[in-house]
Amino acid sequence: MGLSTHVLDTMHGCPAKHMHVELYRTDGLQATLLQSFNLNADGRSEGPLFDDQSLQAGTYRLTFDVKAYFLSCGVTLPEPAFLDRVSIDFGVAHITQHYHVPLLVSPWSYSTYRGS
Repeated sequence: MGLSTHVLDTMHGCPAKHMHVELYRTDGLQATLLQSFNLNADGRSEGPLFDDQSLQAGTYRLTFDVKAYFLSCGVTLPEPAFLDRVSIDFGVAHITQHYHVPLLVSPWSYSTYRGS
């Protein structure tokens, strides 16, 4: 149970190692930063962002620093870059279930889904 994330770099076909990510709790237009971290070499957080005891129902935002990641990989991007920071707003309704929020990203596109 709890909350987790990971990122796959679809341009290079690999995990987005060391990408910077921020987790916020949201309430309307208000956002409170809860965690700021870098993904590991497997493109994942080191552990769950919330375990099953600390996850609460509500709305959250994960923000991924896509531009900085691709620049660190040596990708030449236009200025301004098409994608800079990608934010995914999502809701947690059932705290007894696991919420996994993956991001598949390139400098030009991204997608997400609720994983298991």
